[in-house]
Amino acid sequence: MTTRLRKTVVLVGMMGAGKTAIGTALARTLGVPFIDSDDEIEKAANRSVAEIFARDGEAFFRQKESQVLERLLAGPPCVLSTGGGAFLAPANREAIARAGVAVWLKADLELLWQRVRHKTTRPLLRTENPKETLRTLLEARTPAYSKAEVTVEARADYSIDEMTQKVIGALVDHGGIVEGN
Repeated sequence: MTTRLRKTVVLVGMMGAGKTAIGTALARTLGVPFIDSDDEIEKAANRSVAEIFARDGEAFFRQKESQVLERLLAGPPCVLSTGGGAFLAPANREAIARAGVAVWLKADLELLWQRVRHKTTRPLLRTENPKETLRTLLEARTPAYSKAEVTVEARADYSIDEMTQKVIGALVDHGGIVEGN
């Protein structure tokens, strides 16, 4: 069976939810490019996300993030991984709904914590109590994430391939995104 992606699949969710790992596998399975929006922001700005935040502030970063999302959504269908905060902005959610489909990779606190606790690349978790910070972020962001058109529950016992198949199944069930023949 061959499949064809009709719209860009935009993966949203918390750090550690699997957006990069699942996105890469999903893109490979569907035969489309995988694009990470944070990587694209860094290329456009010629500096890291952390440097953009430090030099220009969060408001500037969010403006650039929205511009990059609009550009990527205007391109051919792909699998697009977004930063954890991108889906919080109503304008970004609207742009994604117009040109693609948002898929929330929903993971509980314990799973997220197991995946991010040893990473040094998570500046938001450089706090006195990183697990509590993660809990606060998850609670604050869940209402926005729940507005995604498709939700796929992540589980610790799913392999990347199993989770990828769960996402494909959810996209097929949603309709109009993945064509198979």
